[in-house]
Amino acid sequence: MQRPNPTKNEKTLNENDFIVSKTDTRGKIIYGNKTFIKISGYEEHELLDAPHSILRHPDMPKIVFKLLWDRIQNKEEIFAYVKNLSKDGSYYWVFANVTATKNTNGSIRDFHSVRRKPSKKALEVIPGIYAQLLAAEKTGGMDASLNLLNTVLNEQGVTYDEFVLSLQQ
Repeated sequence: MQRPNPTKNEKTLNENDFIVSKTDTRGKIIYGNKTFIKISGYEEHELLDAPHSILRHPDMPKIVFKLLWDRIQNKEEIFAYVKNLSKDGSYYWVFANVTATKNTNGSIRDFHSVRRKPSKKALEVIPGIYAQLLAAEKTGGMDASLNLLNTVLNEQGVTYDEFVLSLQQ
């Protein structure tokens, strides 16, 4: 499936909207609620079995997804701000909570993500930080991006989780 060209058209979630999706352990979509399908602009059959990365906006630094995958593969939850790309090239920001769903034997069955509208405060801060992380990745790879993220967090004296959650309050 060809990726759309990003536009400057922004879609926004309502306060009570929740986007829910599930992926298999390889990141292929196995479920999406109606809100997910609608805002993505894809038909359900286009989303099912497609890689969740179909929604990845080029403004997103890779380090954010590395952190996400590292956490969920360790069966830890993560919260993150994500800029997604719709089928028509529009974008939308979400505040995501991603967790692993475990089988009765403790192994990972799939991943579950619930996303909602990010706070105004987060949208004033995150795009600028992500632009810096993306620039660092382009010149020095993901290590440079991670070093920059750690510098930002250390300067504020917070962990990643503390920082992300503080922006949503």
